[in-house]
Amino acid sequence: MNVIYGISNIKKLSKPVVALGVFDGVHRGHREIINYAVMQARKIKGTSVALTFWPHPQKEGSLYSLEHRLRLIAELGIGVCIVVSFNRSFAKISADDFIARILVKKIGVSFVCVGKNFRFGRFALGDYKKLVVGAKKYNFQLKALSVLKSRGEPISSTAIRKLIRKSKIKEAQDLLGRPVSVLGSVIRGSSLGSVLGVPTANIDPHHEVIPPAGIYAARIFLSGRRYGGVCYIGTRPTIYAKNKAIHIEVHIFGFHRDIYGEFLEIQFVKLIRPDKKFSSLEGLAVQMKKDILSCRKILK
Repeated sequence: MNVIYGISNIKKLSKPVVALGVFDGVHRGHREIINYAVMQARKIKGTSVALTFWPHPQKEGSLYSLEHRLRLIAELGIGVCIVVSFNRSFAKISADDFIARILVKKIGVSFVCVGKNFRFGRFALGDYKKLVVGAKKYNFQLKALSVLKSRGEPISSTAIRKLIRKSKIKEAQDLLGRPVSVLGSVIRGSSLGSVLGVPTANIDPHHEVIPPAGIYAARIFLSGRRYGGVCYIGTRPTIYAKNKAIHIEVHIFGFHRDIYGEFLEIQFVKLIRPDKKFSSLEGLAVQMKKDILSCRKILK
């Protein structure tokens, strides 16, 4: 997937079919829109395009970082992703100008796919009905998809964020259409895990929603390969009684390579237990080895 950052870098494409949205989380509803664009582009032998915005226009805490979002969009087969910087200048563009100046003049759009609840333009006054008018005026086709629902409620990034923060991993996964995950960089830590006989990689998460503190059975994706493992999220109360900073660490089964600075994705499978303070490091080490056994059984 070719990624274009900024409106000024947009070049006209061959019969572009544009999936339009923030796509924060790339959940089931977003995937439906993007998949439709990919299918339509193949049908007319055009270019499938996802047009997204960063940072989040509603100033909400994003479900996923931009890097994570782009990875997920690429997996769906999109040819080009345009990342529009949502700054003060862009926020002043009216809905009519967005259609005329960006979709039509800059991109040369042939087809737009959008969710019926999508809002755009200054003060969010633009909606799919505005796009209907624009499609007739500028002669492009439009597909507005109804909001996807689960158990009678609209699937939304807001709902998914709430579920993840409550550690309702299975419910969040159902709305996402894939496992809950976090993308982060491997950083240097205290190496205490190695001292305790359970080496761990310390993770600096990108701009992501993090599940609550606890021990999770997890799948780890690194350099195109999948591994089983255990993920710890917490304040390390056994070691740092007064430190409230959240740490994320993963123990990857059967893995011994130096991966400092590399990106990895943690997919949360199941919460094993909450974080807790142990009376000694020895007690913590014993429990860590029990957690590993529990996670191995779950991941089988």
